[in-house]
Amino acid sequence: MSDTAAPAPPTPASTVAFIGGGNMASALIGGLLAQGMAPAQIEVVEPSEAARSGLLAQFGITAQALPGPELRAADLVVWAVKPQVFREAALQARPLTNGALHLSVAAGIRSSSIAQWLGTERVVRAMPNTPALIGRGMSALFARKAVDALERKRVEQLMAPTGETLWIHEEPLLDAVTALSGSGPAYVFYFLEAMTRAGTSMGLSETQAHRLAVGTFAGAAELARQSDDAPDVLRQRVTSKGGTTHAAIESMEHAGVGDALVHAIEAAQQRARELGDEFGT
Repeated sequence: MSDTAAPAPPTPASTVAFIGGGNMASALIGGLLAQGMAPAQIEVVEPSEAARSGLLAQFGITAQALPGPELRAADLVVWAVKPQVFREAALQARPLTNGALHLSVAAGIRSSSIAQWLGTERVVRAMPNTPALIGRGMSALFARKAVDALERKRVEQLMAPTGETLWIHEEPLLDAVTALSGSGPAYVFYFLEAMTRAGTSMGLSETQAHRLAVGTFAGAAELARQSDDAPDVLRQRVTSKGGTTHAAIESMEHAGVGDALVHAIEAAQQRARELGDEFGT
């Protein structure tokens, strides 16, 4: 959850620009419109013609293929581009956006690089995840020192429709966030695939196995959210010695599943660091 008070709604005069109009940008745009912002207050730069057509059909927003003078009106610019194209896109937009607050949702690219490319220290990084598309995301935020309290609230307000936010005060920890929650939905889907496959191997239909697996994950996650007990305590409560759950946990422990998952998340953290080295300054 956020560690600051809920911010005020956006002012009618505010304009938000998005560089990149993919899924995450669409989730944020949908949230802004739900908060009462008019489509005319949202500018989007998106090279893909198909993505531009989608934004027009879904939101009534006419996106541009390249940065143009309309970006000068934006007091907040959201960078929703792939890491490998961030630098080029930033240098193109820099003359048009130097008075804006900048929010990046790109993985790995450090705020120091973003600040250098854009010529401003007013930079915030966010690490969201894909459940943001349905308003159930978990996003970590980091702000450079030049970002003031009101600007932090502005970012929170923008991110609020996507789910929960958590401020991180040491930027290197965003690599851990990327590995844990940014990539985390894929780990859940991986387990769901395996559980569904196990169910079908035992005679259930794929539809039945999928429904049971998804319902179990959703229920267990909500129980963990609402409980004051640690996950290991919750696990022990459903693991009677000599019972069915005990047999399953023993098998996973013997196979090293827990350690393998830790190593996998550490590999994701390392790749996040490499992205910053590879595509940053």
